[in-house]
Amino acid sequence: MQSSVEQAGIKTIYTAKKFVTKLKSKGIDIDNTFEKSINLVYLEDLKPQISKMDFILTYAFVRFAPTSLVLSSYSTKNSLETTAAILFSSGSEGAPKGVMLSHKNLLANVKQISEMLNMNEDEVFLGSLPIFHAFGLTVTTFLPIIEGIKVIFHPDPTDALGIGKAVAKNNVTFMVATATFIRLYLKNKKLEPIMFESLKLIFSGGEKLNAHIAEEFKQKFGKDVLEGYGATECSPLISANVPNALDTSYWNTQIGTKVGSIGMPLPGCAVKIIDPISHEELAPNEDGLIIASGPNVMKGYLNNPEKTKEVLVELHDKIWYKTGDKGHMDQDGFITIVDRYSRFAKLGGEMVSLTAVENKVYEYLETKEDYANTKLVCVNVPDEKKGEKIVLVIDHDIENLRQELIAFEINPLWLPSVIKVVEQVPILGTGKIDFKGAKDLVLKSL
Repeated sequence: MQSSVEQAGIKTIYTAKKFVTKLKSKGIDIDNTFEKSINLVYLEDLKPQISKMDFILTYAFVRFAPTSLVLSSYSTKNSLETTAAILFSSGSEGAPKGVMLSHKNLLANVKQISEMLNMNEDEVFLGSLPIFHAFGLTVTTFLPIIEGIKVIFHPDPTDALGIGKAVAKNNVTFMVATATFIRLYLKNKKLEPIMFESLKLIFSGGEKLNAHIAEEFKQKFGKDVLEGYGATECSPLISANVPNALDTSYWNTQIGTKVGSIGMPLPGCAVKIIDPISHEELAPNEDGLIIASGPNVMKGYLNNPEKTKEVLVELHDKIWYKTGDKGHMDQDGFITIVDRYSRFAKLGGEMVSLTAVENKVYEYLETKEDYANTKLVCVNVPDEKKGEKIVLVIDHDIENLRQELIAFEINPLWLPSVIKVVEQVPILGTGKIDFKGAKDLVLKSL
């Protein structure tokens, strides 16, 4: 928060005493977080300053006056290219970067998602992701407001029972979550399957959705979890799986989902797989750098032209965003992510995907009922002999885990050199794994 406030030159922060109290109960005290020059305004202090008559007159004006008059009174005209929001990246791999998103970026992504979902006026969205999270801002805040769809907000995505009650009480049809939150819903024994009966679409984004989590969710709640993919720099959604559809003209199935993939690009968004060095486009099913282009691609990073030049590249008269993810696209246009280029360990000259190691450990844990909901992450740290080594950070102490993995026929090169058991794997406020936090935790203990 300090970094974001300093980078954006924030002078005033609007908040609520109730929220600040909740933060303190979680061990976060903002009283000493910001400089004294920052003006903290509490909403509870503002309300008594507004008279009842002001409330009535304002309501009557907004309710009955012509729209054009309301707009001219309360809003200023902006260019579509004007920055509408600055969202700071999660900082999962380094210092947060300020992503400048224009009105055009956000409105385009809203329309792209709306076209993909083919929604009707009876839909009910659940807004549980925080709005500093790009998915929470665009998908479950701006989209329902702009498209005129009912949205129910719940303040805490980790409150599994509260989420279940909100869905059941309001007949929610559309929910977005991260894999971490979905895992929490699976673990909560008070969350009854019937609570999710009204849900038609459940999307997972922000981090890799492991197949066993999706399968377990299907078994418990009878609902498919569809995986999507995005980046804050793309407002955020780039691609998504959608339910299969029946083409009544030819009576065949239109494939909208391929398990393990992140789906196909949204309408109006182009995706290519290129060689990260030469920028040449690669053939189908060939792994390379995933890049995306479209009206949803950001203006750039706040006060950071060098970093902007690193990730925005002009190819064939279009601006493309270099996602940093390694993956491939099949002949049908479905994209599969292998890993992030930054999440490889170099062991004795060999490049090893940390995600592949994590998936292999998860595969082993699936065979052990007691550890089905274990959370883990692999990090690479310096090693005198091999250059780097893999450390497995895990929230369960599993006896003889290394020997068990060897017996499970894990690739010897993938075998973690160190297993660090923690009470909780570091997680960001967005629900994503905090890779940098996990790495710092390991380095401090070595």
